[in-house]
Amino acid sequence: MKIALMVILAIISIVLVAAVLFQQGDSNGLSALGGGSDAMYGRKKAKGYDDKLAKITVISAIVFLIVNLILVVVM
Repeated sequence: MKIALMVILAIISIVLVAAVLFQQGDSNGLSALGGGSDAMYGRKKAKGYDDKLAKITVISAIVFLIVNLILVVVM
């Protein structure tokens, strides 16, 4: 069971890294925290490729955490 969980963890880790690296970078950087910027408010996120990658990132991060917790309990 440990080996199967470790294989799943390795696959999820690769998916998570790939999903983060394929996302388009935000050109605003820290300037979005300065206030008055419409980067955080008022602008909708583009649907399509970036939206799917964001969902894949969130799902794979949740699965990564759950598998890690199960591995801690099993070991």
